[in-house]
Amino acid sequence: MKIPDNIYLVGPMGAGKSTVGRQLAKALGKDFIDCDHEIERRTGVKIPLIFELEGETGFRKRECKILTEVTQRAGVVLATGGGAVLDEGNRALLIRGGFIIYLYAPTELLAKRTASDRNRPLLHDQDPETAFQRILETRDPLYRKVADMIAKTDHRTIRYVVKDILKRLAEL
Repeated sequence: MKIPDNIYLVGPMGAGKSTVGRQLAKALGKDFIDCDHEIERRTGVKIPLIFELEGETGFRKRECKILTEVTQRAGVVLATGGGAVLDEGNRALLIRGGFIIYLYAPTELLAKRTASDRNRPLLHDQDPETAFQRILETRDPLYRKVADMIAKTDHRTIRYVVKDILKRLAEL
């Protein structure tokens, strides 16, 4: 089996997209791009400030621009932002451009993983587990709709998750 040129990781914040993506790219000899980090690099500010100044709408426009550019490249492992799948155009770009892996973890674990992270504007001012339940009500069906593969990241080491993904890619 030929490994897909581009692999796109989708899933909620805290699922491990950046960490798994970095290791997966290294194992496959591909470039790694984290959409959120790319937005921060280009703007020179952290995501919470973008949300504060431009709102979620402004942030999503920036995200769409990055996705449009990155999906034109080859040899990439991309960690998308957790909400990238909310936009129908983004979903189409991802589906057309590569192999999509949904990194899944249960809400209580996502809340625990992101508990001390202040760079998550959608979790501010509310109970994180409740926030994740609300977010996933909308997003989980979209993640599943676009996914070519679902990989569980709950209570597994990064090494195990990456090995599992590589094994499953080889079996396609």
